[in-house]
Amino acid sequence: MADPPRLVLGPLLRHAGSHDATIWVETDRPCTVEVLGTSARTFCVAGHHYGLLCLEGLEAGCSIPYEVALDGHSVWPEAGDPYPPCAIRTPSAGERLTVAFGSCRVTVPHAPPYALTKDEDDRGREVDALLALVERLRAQPADEWPDVLLLLGDQVYADEVSPGTRERIEARRGGREPRDGDAPLEEIADFEEYTWLYQEAWSDPAMRWLLSTIPSAMVFDDHDVHDDWNISQAWEEEVSRLPWWEDRILGAYMSYWLYQHLGNLTPAELAEDRLLAELRELDDGAQRLREFARHAQQEVAGTRWSYRRDFGRTRLVVIDSRAGRILEEGRRDMLSEEQWSWIEESVSGDFDHLLIGTTLPWLLSPGLHHLEAWNEAVCGGAWGRRAARVAEKLRQGVDLEHWAAFGRSFARLTDLIREVASGGRGTPPASVIVLSGDVHHAYLAEAAFPGDGVRSAVVQVVCSPVRNPLDARERRTLRLALTTPARGIGRALARSAGVPPARVRWEFVQKPTFDNQVGLLDLDGRRAHVRIEKTVPEEWRAPRLHASLARSIAD
Repeated sequence: MADPPRLVLGPLLRHAGSHDATIWVETDRPCTVEVLGTSARTFCVAGHHYGLLCLEGLEAGCSIPYEVALDGHSVWPEAGDPYPPCAIRTPSAGERLTVAFGSCRVTVPHAPPYALTKDEDDRGREVDALLALVERLRAQPADEWPDVLLLLGDQVYADEVSPGTRERIEARRGGREPRDGDAPLEEIADFEEYTWLYQEAWSDPAMRWLLSTIPSAMVFDDHDVHDDWNISQAWEEEVSRLPWWEDRILGAYMSYWLYQHLGNLTPAELAEDRLLAELRELDDGAQRLREFARHAQQEVAGTRWSYRRDFGRTRLVVIDSRAGRILEEGRRDMLSEEQWSWIEESVSGDFDHLLIGTTLPWLLSPGLHHLEAWNEAVCGGAWGRRAARVAEKLRQGVDLEHWAAFGRSFARLTDLIREVASGGRGTPPASVIVLSGDVHHAYLAEAAFPGDGVRSAVVQVVCSPVRNPLDARERRTLRLALTTPARGIGRALARSAGVPPARVRWEFVQKPTFDNQVGLLDLDGRRAHVRIEKTVPEEWRAPRLHASLARSIAD
């Protein structure tokens, strides 16, 4: 008798509404997936099998234990599972909301030398903040757990693979050194190798339990594809000439759609997704998904990766600030006009709190902000062609690519946030909170706008990394950017290149932290409070979280 099908990855609880939920799995063969009496057949992409269940008719305000069965065989939870039972917690009106958030998580073993600091060993990545979060949740009652986990980019590192993945790559490519036209051995080459990244990142027992229990929302950033992805037109032209790049970028989009994007959609949106419907009808949808990926890569205006979710009277709008960029010098933009229209529609309405998720910080330290704005102007020709070439090398060399480096977009987002906070798009919320990652340090910046009319608290909260800290030299460089002289030099450079002053002022409430860390945002009515909690390398055997920042945003 043949062995029953098994889970390769998952289950992932991606959405949990008052009366519905979605469960995502990857299996080792075609089969029927069943959860709480709802079943669906898997669909196939390049020999990989995926199940996506939309559960409906759930009771609000309940904790509903669930199991996963494949072809009638129970496969989850596994026998002897040491973690609390998996359950779908459906919210009810008026409940508090806790959002856990962070970005930048490499997947390497959780023991020395990988648990050391980078200064002790180049391979060191210290203690995984999500692993420490799991250890805390195991000791807490379920009603104190976060309601959603927001992962703000770099869920996988396609350009920094683990030793285990490197071995698989070498074996698959015949154990030979790369030839001209081959992808580097330490980087992902195509869709198949991308599937290994996700399996590795989400198969650790603690991470697997976390994702099966806490609903998650995600968005990609550069390392999900390649360092500096879409930083500039010059970068795009250079990388597109690499013979291996097409398979890499198409594999990135294909895997992102399957492993991350699908779960960001509500059951109602999934029911209207034509691509998902097509894949469910095909024996193997690899070619169809590859066609979609090529369209998404070539026609950025026609594919929207941004999405929104409502949690009672809190709205979360997650902005794709990476894949949809317009890169032509002179008209650089984070988003196409079509995407801006969707964003403007999404932030309109009456909310207690508006959360804007964008992998790249809207507000950097003022010194870095002015430097990036100056660099964009010089790359665009403000100081002539020769200076533009030097500035482009600087841009790519030190990653000058945040909202400040897309000046028109920075001003547009700033004006939109001010309009929301002033009541121009509905009753002003108690807070407008921009949640970001990417920069490998954490901070909270409070914003103020010239003139009267702003009635909402407006803050930028950055939490990064989950597991990929900077070394001592990199930390010193960033601390230098926070100094008063750095701010003055940056401002002078920006003015000399013709950059107009920002229409917002901001200050950090305390010095940034550079540890592996996770953020926790607590919302209760019109009150908002944020915490950043970090790990310490010495506790890798028994990871714990330690408070490093706590701030009331709205009372």
